Amino acid sequence: MADSRIFGHTSKMIEKALDVSARRHDLIAGNIANMDTIGYKPRDLDFNKTLKRAMGKKEPDFLAKTDPRHLPTTQDDEKTITMNGENSEEVDIYHLDTVDIDREMMNLTQNNIKYRTTTEMLLRKMKILNYAIDEGGR
Repeated sequence: MADSRIFGHTSKMIEKALDVSARRHDLIAGNIANMDTIGYKPRDLDFNKTLKRAMGKKEPDFLAKTDPRHLPTTQDDEKTITMNGENSEEVDIYHLDTVDIDREMMNLTQNNIKYRTTTEMLLRKMKILNYAIDEGGR
């Protein structure tokens, strides 16, 4: 799709913007879901910086493991993944309010506006393409 003349740079930019918006939505939703988790630190990303970075780099054709302890790259790997954890009875009452729900809801609203605006750009691009295919409505 990126090499086509019909779907050029603008479509690729819209695709990346929608991906970044979806990724940011997942982070914000995770922050809200873990609001009462003790010791949880909220995560977020800067939309503009992330989009610029996503537009500048080429996607790899393969996934390479640089360390043998990394997760398997294919489903053929027979290694099993184990997670070791400990149960704790200690409660840290001083770190219960690390997620500010008002800030997270504001971030969610801003992200929703960006996502909807980007979707509208994509729809308008498709309408222009449809208009061109119909030869201007003849």
